[in-house]
Amino acid sequence: MTVFILVAGAFTGPYVWRDTAARLTAEGAEVRTVALTGLGGGPGGPAGTVDLETHIADVLAVVDSVAAGPGREIVLVGHDYGIHPVYGAADRRAGAIARIVHLDAGMVQDGVPALAAVPDRRLREEAAELAGVSGGGGTGGALPPPTREAWSRWGSTAGLTEAALEGLTALAAPQPLGTLLQPLRLTGAVAAVPVTGVLCTGNGPGVEMLQIMVDVGDPALRALADAEVPFLELSTGHWPMLSRPAELAEALAEAASGGGRRLTPPGAAHRPAHLRPFLLDVPERPRERTGNTDLYLPDGPGPHPAVVFVHGGPVPAGARPTPRDWPTLTGYARLVAGQGAVGVTLDHRLHAVTDYEQAAADVARAVERVRADPRVDADRVALWFFSGGGPIMADWLARPPRWLRCAAANYPILAPLPSWGAAGSRFHPVRALSGAGELPLVLVRAGREVAEIAATVDAFVAEAARCAADVEIVDVPEGRHGFETLDPTDAAREAVRRAVGAVLARLRG
Repeated sequence: MTVFILVAGAFTGPYVWRDTAARLTAEGAEVRTVALTGLGGGPGGPAGTVDLETHIADVLAVVDSVAAGPGREIVLVGHDYGIHPVYGAADRRAGAIARIVHLDAGMVQDGVPALAAVPDRRLREEAAELAGVSGGGGTGGALPPPTREAWSRWGSTAGLTEAALEGLTALAAPQPLGTLLQPLRLTGAVAAVPVTGVLCTGNGPGVEMLQIMVDVGDPALRALADAEVPFLELSTGHWPMLSRPAELAEALAEAASGGGRRLTPPGAAHRPAHLRPFLLDVPERPRERTGNTDLYLPDGPGPHPAVVFVHGGPVPAGARPTPRDWPTLTGYARLVAGQGAVGVTLDHRLHAVTDYEQAAADVARAVERVRADPRVDADRVALWFFSGGGPIMADWLARPPRWLRCAAANYPILAPLPSWGAAGSRFHPVRALSGAGELPLVLVRAGREVAEIAATVDAFVAEAARCAADVEIVDVPEGRHGFETLDPTDAAREAVRRAVGAVLARLRG
């Protein structure tokens, strides 16, 4: 029999598991929920005396209460913050634990506090500041629970009904700061325990996006691929036990059996998607490389209009080849060069979601270098953004210069994703769109886009309708994120030709 021990996340307690636990029990599993001190368990004295070790002890008490016996396997499930006490307990009882399940929870590290996993930088700063004024060695006090409107700062509320959100707010408890600020200490024994990840795709990337990140060289995800960690997906926000309890119960049962999709490490048997051939057979063009910028040149002396292609990311700093040499970018650049425009690819420093400021500056400097080239018509330039490069478009939408004749975007991220914790960022094209005025826009939309990115595209399209922006949408109904190398279909090829034609027409208009 599988014994599930369920550990809730920040501000919440055993009550969030009610429906999921009932379904698991009905299927024959045994379920225990952990009442963490101060979050559904005992008050534990002043908040300053409750820390991560307190919560690890809470989990250990439940683990130790499970009667041993043939066929009884303990599966520890940690949601959000709950993964930290789960790991602390599993490290001390590694031989008793059959599996750990990360439920929409990040990876943990020895010596790193749970607060580091909170995506919203301002929340991290607020917690640290509150701890500083509370005394107790910097870990005293408690973080007040979110208001109804503020839960989205901790994770996507997608899928929650109004009643569920009201209940979450009403039952939430202050989070003792010591639980967030005390570093997790691991001996390494937990490394022997099998792990499964359950991803909530309304709050963060799914398996397909994780594979892309492995392919471009993310070292942490490469380690998970090498370890053959299985992943399961739930199409909902950060609180699946409240939004999709039945589906969550099914996912946990599958996780307990070791089921799920595994990431593929880069190697001879696996060609990363971003390095596969461009879907059109495009002739080579003369290329000039200067610094971080490549120019693909058309015939004739010019000056010619130019299209600057801005890659996505984040891309690890050590990734090779760098994005300006990826087949999608070089394919588009050669394609427009063959039709009389200078195609420009470049590398920018979007190595993490916190790097948009420096990446945007890199792009702006590259654009000015391109405009200064005598072979380029400085008054006829288009910018074309891809994937995670989409947020960089916000600055150009908010204040489009006269020489910018068109902005285009393929399967773009058009607002900060929930898992980034950057809702107030200026890199928010949806909010910037009202400043675009008459700037022509071309949006290439992938029909099989991942849910969290598709939501930002939908918001952008809705905002475009509201402010009467000039947007031409090119749909690729069966296209995936990065379809130019993933889905070389006739429909995708036609979409590329149409998008290129639309951008060049606006450059020359």
